[in-house]
Amino acid sequence: MATVKDQLIMNLLKEEQTPQNKITVVGIGAVGMACALSISVKELADELALFDVMEEDKLKGEVMRLQHCSLFLKTPKIVSGKDYNVTANSKLVIITAEACQQEGESPPNLVQHNVNIFKLIIASVVKYSSNCTLLIVSNPVDILTYVAWKLSGFPQNRVIGSGCNLDSACFCSLVGERLGVHPLSCHGWVLGEHGDSSVPVWSGVNVAGILLKSLHPALGTDADKEQWKEVHRQAVDSASEVIKPKSSSSWAIGLSVADLAESITKNLRRVHPISTMIKGFYGIEDEVFLSVPCILGQNGISDVMKVTLMPEEEARLKKSADELWRIQKQLLL
Repeated sequence: MATVKDQLIMNLLKEEQTPQNKITVVGIGAVGMACALSISVKELADELALFDVMEEDKLKGEVMRLQHCSLFLKTPKIVSGKDYNVTANSKLVIITAEACQQEGESPPNLVQHNVNIFKLIIASVVKYSSNCTLLIVSNPVDILTYVAWKLSGFPQNRVIGSGCNLDSACFCSLVGERLGVHPLSCHGWVLGEHGDSSVPVWSGVNVAGILLKSLHPALGTDADKEQWKEVHRQAVDSASEVIKPKSSSSWAIGLSVADLAESITKNLRRVHPISTMIKGFYGIEDEVFLSVPCILGQNGISDVMKVTLMPEEEARLKKSADELWRIQKQLLL
């Protein structure tokens, strides 16, 4: 007896089921799920895979949350699993997995703990998706992007750290708030290491092409009576300020990652402040990854913008690079 499907549909073509625009998220905590939801809302993937080593029931529940929204998300296929074969044939692999710091664990030990986790993740991802682009979100993002590059053997254009993409977005938002202008019309960059030592490029902050520093030469300096330095401090502290009452700052991270994924999957060639290998720039001689403005498209990072920095901005960038290299030299890869 014919099934309802057989009575309703006449198949005309046996189609290849290999996805053309598959995106995988490795690590399905709050950040991973925020990335998955944001990517789905933007309709970037024809298949979305979620991988984690969490309990089967919890992983199934997280996937069901997305599948039950599929009518609104228009992502035709959402899969999950604890076996890395679920990640096969991915065009883009986003890694959010990271170790939680244990009581009494030193920062160097925590970094090495993350390196050990990455050894398994990267080897497995490369096995099943050897032509993918890696987008690292796990912290410390600049160091772990370097680790992913070393472990994967991929060319540097295909190993990207989310870096200062969100830092810069928050920075522009706060500039806009002060000026009463929408953030999209405020242009500025936060570069270097993601976090406390990031470098705001005050020399380039502008609205409608008008440099704020040309109107207020003391902008961002200690002599600035308007205390514009507070904008950068607030941008740096914003994640911890959100985490205090909410326990997670995942929504903004998810949207920032989806913004990067859109540039890659649609080959938009937009400029983003993201973490890439910066050896040879600004007097940096070591293999470190820091955020600089990069053109991002279907092949990952195709170009790096030659931003002219003030001497003090360049010095801060170099200091971050030296500190990262000091830590990286101690890692057991």
